[in-house]
Amino acid sequence: MADTRTVLTDEPGKREQAKAERRSRIVRAARDLIRETGDTNLSMRMIAKRADVSLATPYNLFGSKHAVVLAVFEDERDFAERFGKLKADNAIDRLFDAHALATSYFTEDPDFYRPLWKALLDVQGANDTGLATPERLARNSRAWEALIHDAQADGLLDPAFPASMLEHTLAFFSNGVMLSWSMGTLATDKLLPSGALGYALALRGAATPKGMAILAGRIHGLQDMLEGSDALPCEAFSLT
Repeated sequence: MADTRTVLTDEPGKREQAKAERRSRIVRAARDLIRETGDTNLSMRMIAKRADVSLATPYNLFGSKHAVVLAVFEDERDFAERFGKLKADNAIDRLFDAHALATSYFTEDPDFYRPLWKALLDVQGANDTGLATPERLARNSRAWEALIHDAQADGLLDPAFPASMLEHTLAFFSNGVMLSWSMGTLATDKLLPSGALGYALALRGAATPKGMAILAGRIHGLQDMLEGSDALPCEAFSLT
């Protein structure tokens, strides 16, 4: 009599592997379609056809096209791992390094990220692809608040200014810059220095004398970058 124990043990693992492979194909198909069409409002039929799966498969694995697009956005993010490898001389430089790293995703692949940011900034989710979920906003806020707390602990920012208030101020600057870029009114080569200058000017109001000295040099450098950025390649925008 054949021993079926190995088959019974391996079968669930194979099913999970096959499911993960189909999920990866669907995410890859959606990513390619977003880049090609410039639109996140994809139909499940388009995604399924590109992924070479049945129409039911994306619904079974994700539930909705909103969830597929959200998975595409998450699939692109290895930010935490890359940020953990960055080295900075002080907490303010670390904050600007985080901004530069985040911005590098967008400048390296603008055709993909512009439509994603349009969906991200669509807080009303009118097209069923709004990505600014409460969970995402809270997670991002906590990460930036931690960087601000570090700068306060290092004596570079005045702790009298609540970190949450400073984080909200930086978010307002960032969202305005990203909105201009996603709508095509801000050139990609000006995205990084525009956002970083907004951060620097906002933080200057909460800086200690020690922090002010760091920010003053950065502000002058960013102004120079913006004045001559028209012909500069993206790799020229290193803030370190």
